[in-house]
Amino acid sequence: MQHLSFSHLTFAWADGRTLFDDLTFAVPDGLTALVGRNGIGKSTLLRLALGELDPGAGRVARTASVAYVPQGVTLATGATVAEVLGVAARVEALRAIEAGSTDPADHDVLADDWAVEERSVATLAALRLPVDLDRTVGGLSGGEAVLLAVAAALLERPDLLILDEPTNDLDGEARAALADRLDARGGATLVVSHDRALLGRVDRIAELRERDDRRVEIRWFGGAIDELDRAREAERAAAAQAVTAATADAARQSRALAAHADGAGRKRRAGEKARSTRRYVGAAADLKQAQAERTDARVGRIHQQRLAEARDRLASARAAIPRDRAIRVDLPGTEVPPRRLVLEVDRLVTRTGATLDAIVRGPERIHVRGRNGAGKTTLMASLLGEVPPIAGVAGVAVPVGVLPQRLTGLDEGASVLDNVRVSAPGVDPQEVRDLLGRFQIRGPQADARVATLSGGERFRAFLACVLLARPEPQLLVLDEPTNSLDLDSQAQLVDALAGYRGALLVVSHDDGFVEAVAPTREWTVEPDAPVRDRPL
Repeated sequence: MQHLSFSHLTFAWADGRTLFDDLTFAVPDGLTALVGRNGIGKSTLLRLALGELDPGAGRVARTASVAYVPQGVTLATGATVAEVLGVAARVEALRAIEAGSTDPADHDVLADDWAVEERSVATLAALRLPVDLDRTVGGLSGGEAVLLAVAAALLERPDLLILDEPTNDLDGEARAALADRLDARGGATLVVSHDRALLGRVDRIAELRERDDRRVEIRWFGGAIDELDRAREAERAAAAQAVTAATADAARQSRALAAHADGAGRKRRAGEKARSTRRYVGAAADLKQAQAERTDARVGRIHQQRLAEARDRLASARAAIPRDRAIRVDLPGTEVPPRRLVLEVDRLVTRTGATLDAIVRGPERIHVRGRNGAGKTTLMASLLGEVPPIAGVAGVAVPVGVLPQRLTGLDEGASVLDNVRVSAPGVDPQEVRDLLGRFQIRGPQADARVATLSGGERFRAFLACVLLARPEPQLLVLDEPTNSLDLDSQAQLVDALAGYRGALLVVSHDDGFVEAVAPTREWTVEPDAPVRDRPL
C-alpha cells in the first residue's frame, strides 16, 4: 500500500531555479531511507510531503494518518513525559478510575483505552528510554529527547511515519533499539539518514542526485546500503570503461584523419608529377585534378567530423565520472612527538559526577564513549575549560582545535577564504587558496560567502578553518562529528584525519567512523563514576 506519492511534481525556488521537475514516485509499506548530499533538497522534499510547501505543478498525495519527527527536537522543559507522549489526560483518567472514580468525564477522556499506560511504558522500554511518565523532561539529554519524540510518534500508530536524522545524538544501544522498533512497525516509514548502521537495516533506499542541469532526480535501490555501494562502484567502473573506449575511439579517428591527410598529399604530389611528365595535359588534367581535390576535401570533412564527435563523446564520458571529492592534506605542523605532554587531568570531577585522572602524551587517538546523558560532552567542556569542574584541574599543553556537533561560529557574511585567514593570520592568501583546493574548495567557492554554502561545502569550510589554523592544532576534539554529515562528507572527514598528525579526542557513537579513526585508547564515561581508561 502507498501512503505517500508524488505525481509529476515540479518545485522551483523564489529566484526561479527549478529544483524538482516532473518528479514521480511513491513510498510503499516498510522502511525506506532517503539519502543524498547535504543541501541537495532532502528537507525540501519532506516539507513538500508534509504539505508545508506547495509544488508549482503536480500533486502530493498522503495518507490522513502522518507523524513527523524533525531534526533538533526541542521539548518544553516543564512538560512531563506523559504530556510529550500525548497521553497525560488518558493516564490521569485511568488512574482516577482505578482509584475508584465513577465520574463519567474520566471514562469519556479514557475512551476505553485501558492499556494506554502499559502501552506507553512498553514503547519507552522498547527504545531503551528508562523514564517514568510523571518525570519532567528538562533533564533529558539531546538523544533522550529525540527518542521521546519518536516514542510519541509511534504511539500515534500512524500509517506514515517520517523521521529526519533520528539517530543523531543516540548511543549505539539506542540506535539499535530504534532500528528494531522501526523494522517491526507496520505501515510506511520514510527516514532521512546517513547512519550506515541504520541504512543497513532498511528495505530500500531512495537517493536524490543532481543532474547536469542542476535539477534533482531520484533513483531507487531495492535493498540496504550495500546495494547502494555496489551500484556506485558499478557506476564508477562503467564510467571509467566509457572513458577508455572514448579515448581509444578519439585516437583512432585522429590517426584516420592524419592518414587521410598524408594520402591526400601523396595524391597531390602524384598529380603534379603527372602534369610535369605530360601524362595528362590541358583541360583533361585540370578536370582530373579538381575532381581529386573535391573528393579529398569531402573525405577530409568526414574524418574531421568523426574526430570532433569522438572528442565530444570523450568529454561527455569524462564528465560522467563521479567527481573525486576526497580530501588529501598533509599537516606536518600538527605533528606531536611521542613523549610530548598533550593533556594532564588531575582528580577532575565534572558536573555529572564523572571523575578522571589521566595523562595524554604524543599522537594518541582516544575514543570517548558512553550512553546518552552519561556526560561525555560535559567532560569535553571541562577538559577545555569551557565548563568549570566541581573539583580538580585539567591542563592542555598544546594548541587545540575543536570540531563541534553543530557547525556554527564562522562569519556568515565573509568568504571562506577570509574565514580561514582569520584562523591563520599572516599566511599568504595564495597559500590559503592552494590549501583550500585540497579541501575541494576551489575558485569561486573560496570567495563565496559562508551563508550561501551548501551543507557539504560548509562542512569542508569549517574543517579547513580548524585544521589550517595557526598555530596548528596538536589536539583535535571531535564531538559527534558525523551527525548530519552526508556519506561523502563522512568519507572526507576520514580522509582529512589521515593527514592529521596530532592527538585526537573523539566523542562518537558511529562505530564505522570510530573504526576508521583507529583509536589507540578508550575512555568510557558514566555519571557519578570514574572514567574507565583502557588501551586498545
